[in-house]
Amino acid sequence: MYKDIRLHGSMENRIEYYAVAAGVDAHRRYFFNLDQGSDELLRFFSANNEFVIGPKGISHLGNGGSFCEYMFGVDQPLTDMAKGDVINRLVMYGTHFDKKAASLRFSDRTDGTISYDKIFFDGNAVTNFFFFLHADNLGPSPREQQEIILRRLGKSLKRSLAIGRGDDNRIITDILNNIGMEGVQLFLFKLINNRHEEYYNAFQHLYFRSKRIADDEFAQLTELANRNGIDRYQQERIRIDVMYKHPDNRRIVDEYRNILCSCNIRGEINRLENARLTRLKTLSVRNKIPGALFYTLDELLRKDRKLIETEESDYISETRQILEGIFFSERQIESRVDREDMLKLLHAKKLAAEHRNHAFEEILLDASKACDENIRDGADISLLEELSYIITYLDRYDSTSQVINQLAFMENVRISEEMLRSILGNKKEFDNLKQSLFSSLFIDGILENKYLGRYGRRKLATLVQGLEEVEGGRRLTAEVLEQLQAIDREEQLFLLLLRHVRERIRNFYSKFSTKEDQALLKREVTEELQAKKLLKGEINGELFNEIILTIQKEAIYLHNLLPQIIAEKDISLREDFLDNSGLDRFYVEELELEYFELNGLPLEDLYQIRKGLS
Repeated sequence: MYKDIRLHGSMENRIEYYAVAAGVDAHRRYFFNLDQGSDELLRFFSANNEFVIGPKGISHLGNGGSFCEYMFGVDQPLTDMAKGDVINRLVMYGTHFDKKAASLRFSDRTDGTISYDKIFFDGNAVTNFFFFLHADNLGPSPREQQEIILRRLGKSLKRSLAIGRGDDNRIITDILNNIGMEGVQLFLFKLINNRHEEYYNAFQHLYFRSKRIADDEFAQLTELANRNGIDRYQQERIRIDVMYKHPDNRRIVDEYRNILCSCNIRGEINRLENARLTRLKTLSVRNKIPGALFYTLDELLRKDRKLIETEESDYISETRQILEGIFFSERQIESRVDREDMLKLLHAKKLAAEHRNHAFEEILLDASKACDENIRDGADISLLEELSYIITYLDRYDSTSQVINQLAFMENVRISEEMLRSILGNKKEFDNLKQSLFSSLFIDGILENKYLGRYGRRKLATLVQGLEEVEGGRRLTAEVLEQLQAIDREEQLFLLLLRHVRERIRNFYSKFSTKEDQALLKREVTEELQAKKLLKGEINGELFNEIILTIQKEAIYLHNLLPQIIAEKDISLREDFLDNSGLDRFYVEELELEYFELNGLPLEDLYQIRKGLS
């Protein structure tokens, strides 16, 4: 049975450390000393190995390395990202990756010094582990020892769930079991950044409650970050990691990542995969998943990605021709962005966003750089006015698109009268370029989206009609806002009741078809929600009946139609039911996924019956 001895302390009330010596006779060894000179240094050692914890950082000598849980969005190697079970970062002292040979190279130079800032910047922002091993038969040189350690521990350390959980006992047991040597001793060091940990826990507590952070709560987080001296980059990566780990977000983001990784490895993307990515982006809006999670993945994979079509898309070619003609050409020829050019650029931006094509933004960035260089070299200032004209319209597109998509696909979306006025002002500008341009850019495509639910459709119709009436002087923006908020409140109540009624039926009611069963169910749900202060007054009878009908339709689909659709691969039957039932396509797909996982069915069959709809 393994025994260990542990030491726990902190450096400058900022870095907390746990030092563990475990293995054969570890509890009988003197394995550390304290140097109380000008800088307090805590030194841990065994034959030919040393690890020193100081006030500003650590130093190391001998074998071993460091490991931590990958934070979402760090510069993770594609080889690790493509393997869903690789969740940890492992760094071995004295090793580097030889790109030409595509293999690791080991060295006898394993000593080094690392500051705490670098440890928590390159690794995990909160917790990082370091280790070294001592055994008589581990190998004569550091290089040979490192090869043996990596070969025996690398796979398990990169996949261990215990690392993210901070389960020291499990980590110790796994290392000592996997190293497979007699008389081995493990020295393990866990470093925790207390200030980052406080911010991480505070943000996680607030975000996990409702997947949103109120303005006053964000102000509190900002004050906490300032008090703890946490820079903006660390704040952002902590927030992104927390948001990714929310169970509702993680499954969707992981699927998006897996598709991108698969395409990256093959060097191409097919129509079905592109449609699946589009569907996941739409689903992310509905589930209030921050776009930053997807942008981060796009950026990580973009550096090596070759997801190209056989020819450059027409809309990208047009963008390139317009912008290069203005900002890259000689200025002897007068060239301006006219109305037709601006229309082409707006439609190109729309298509680029739908297809996650970064080429549009790259061309725009190159044009901005060329504009700056031309003006620096003496070009007319009108060139900058041309760029500003383009950027203004593209910014209007971004802000309008974001609000309208949230309004269409999210419940409990925060929209203000100021935002409505902004949309109204942007609508006028777009429609001045071309009649009904606002509708073709922002409304028509969403109305054709099969994932648009009935409440989203109502809100969109209310917005369009309301804007027209405000323009005509027949209504006030405040009245339109109240109508949108009323629909949103009804949607929230519908979803609240639907969740509770489903849960109650699942746990207590085998049948709910009779009027008596439904009346009892309604009364019990009302009392439960009132007791939790989630409901005031009684449940509207018509709304409750709609909920019962919705649950009945879901049951029919899950138990009767879905098995037939899978067996016969009858896509048309599925689409006919979804189009005519009025059910929320998002939730139906959740039911389908649960059905496939419960019955051990291949997910590729599920993607096929969905036809990759976006």
